[in-house]
Amino acid sequence: MPKNLWTREELILAFNLYLKLPFGKMHKHNPEIIDLANLLDRTPSSIGMRLGNFASCDPGLQARGIGGLKGGMNQVQPIWDEFYSNQEELVFKSEEILAERQKTTIAKKYADILLDIKDLEGKSAMRQVQARVNQSVFRTMVLNNYYSKCCITGLSIPALLVASHIVPWSKNEKERLNPRNGLCLNALHDRAFDKGYMTITSDFKVCLSKAFMDFESEMAVQAYFKAFDNIKIQIPDKFIPSKLFLEYHYEHVFIK
Repeated sequence: MPKNLWTREELILAFNLYLKLPFGKMHKHNPEIIDLANLLDRTPSSIGMRLGNFASCDPGLQARGIGGLKGGMNQVQPIWDEFYSNQEELVFKSEEILAERQKTTIAKKYADILLDIKDLEGKSAMRQVQARVNQSVFRTMVLNNYYSKCCITGLSIPALLVASHIVPWSKNEKERLNPRNGLCLNALHDRAFDKGYMTITSDFKVCLSKAFMDFESEMAVQAYFKAFDNIKIQIPDKFIPSKLFLEYHYEHVFIK
């Protein structure tokens, strides 16, 4: 097969990287792009072009007038469509292919998050492995989308950051891995967001629940919550939070 033709596996790996990279880092000098180019025996420029092709399929970018590279759009559109029809399967498949190209296995690559289920067998084990790997990839996507900074406070300590689902994981299986369903939050604000004590409005501002009223005299509430009320969050340059998801959180999770 001529080298200029991309296989389905190669396109899936390029899409895997597209999901994980901030828009501002999709250039040929990025070490992650260089690593993938080496795995595929291609040039960093060719990888960058494929990422640009995927950007041309992204309706979120199109809505903001960012066109990407449309030249190879027809080749990558089926992978994009497959992701949005079955996110969990394609993300896990992409990680399996990547591990194989890196001459390792999912079990070895993700040993730290799979250790406690190593004795499970059969379908139950596979479901657990897939769920945990996909959750790990979602974390990578969301944190990288926000340049590893809490979108409310700017905190950048990785161990204290959470990839928070806007529509809860249990409420919408189809959108579990959609990066537009994620916010990078510090652990405290993630907990408050998850429990409905705060929300993010459709104009991307922090809104506190009246559930805080009984505690508003506490210094901690003043410092960690009231100080951020009504401020605008940091907006990522690629996967901007979906307003539909934010509206869902306001209606169904937020304590009015």
